[in-house]
Amino acid sequence: MAALLKSLLAASEKAAHIAQLCRQEEALFSLLIEEKRGAEKNKKFLQDFKTLADVLIQEVIKHDVGKEFPELEDHILGEESNKFENGLGETVVVQVCPTQEDTAALLQKILDRNQTAADLLAAAIHQEVVLSDPAVDEVAVEISTENIAVWIDPIDSTNQYIRGRGHVMPVDGIYPSGLRSALVLIGVYDRHSGEPVLGIINEPFFQEDPQTHRWQSKYHWGISYKGTNLSSLSQPPLRTSPRVVLSSNEKPALQKALAPLYGEQLYFASGAGYKMLCVALGLADAYVLSEGSTFKWDSCGPHAILRALGGGIVDLLLSLQAWRAGQHKELPGLTYNKPAEGSVGAERWANQGGLVAYISQEHLEAVMATLVAAKDAF
Repeated sequence: MAALLKSLLAASEKAAHIAQLCRQEEALFSLLIEEKRGAEKNKKFLQDFKTLADVLIQEVIKHDVGKEFPELEDHILGEESNKFENGLGETVVVQVCPTQEDTAALLQKILDRNQTAADLLAAAIHQEVVLSDPAVDEVAVEISTENIAVWIDPIDSTNQYIRGRGHVMPVDGIYPSGLRSALVLIGVYDRHSGEPVLGIINEPFFQEDPQTHRWQSKYHWGISYKGTNLSSLSQPPLRTSPRVVLSSNEKPALQKALAPLYGEQLYFASGAGYKMLCVALGLADAYVLSEGSTFKWDSCGPHAILRALGGGIVDLLLSLQAWRAGQHKELPGLTYNKPAEGSVGAERWANQGGLVAYISQEHLEAVMATLVAAKDAF
């Protein structure tokens, strides 16, 4: 497991560098945006964007991890289609080529023959990332790669990544919007049970160097497998005054239903992965979402980290049904191996019942009891 964790972390660091590189070139960045269409469109946004950075990151992770673990090559799944259309009307399949020169030549077709941009990106794609992390080297959990698969969200909160607001002020440690919510998410799950077993969250825009104005990344990881829980994070303490983080467009009915538990401690932020990270960091006790607007690639990585810290993510709709039926323990958690029946496109992998991400079982039970008590409001 140490080798796989190290490979995925190195891939996440390379991914973060590509995200930073694309974002630092404003003139280039405006060329890298293409609107999603048809079945690929996420219903949550009127305009949901696909960026070249998204596709490149996804394909780099697939390539790098698949090269080291060939048995996983067909089980590394991503949000994005790797077909990209350039300004000349050409459709190009984005992939990592055998050499840096070949990758640059391919990228030129996407970038309207912009050789400088293609060369910069190709160099980032083919760079060797050497990870030095003693804590990772000491991981001794054994998980057979023959029984696992990987979900990738190359840039979660693409909308905020495109807006590019780098200097949003946090509210009690929680950034309501901006680049801080744009994350690289990698989740490993058991192909048979669907349970998340390993997660990585990389923050490409964690900190800006005041001298160079270059962004520095930071990663977090967690493993939860057969009773063993390990993480780069420590379990946060319970708050005396609990907080919840919500989507900025969460239904007023849910906000009203949660008021008896949280009072004025309702916080709002962009990005599903970022809100889950806020829970893992102890900035909030829970993230509650009433709609099915998140996907398996959003939640798999953060879910594994939360499990490693004693928390988790449950399906809100199924958990409400279970609670009302008298089941208050072992509430239905999200799983990652089966598409939703009767759905097409991205919706096949939506978390259709909404979710609750939580840091402790005690707090999850408080959330469920509060929501069930507010049956007239929610």
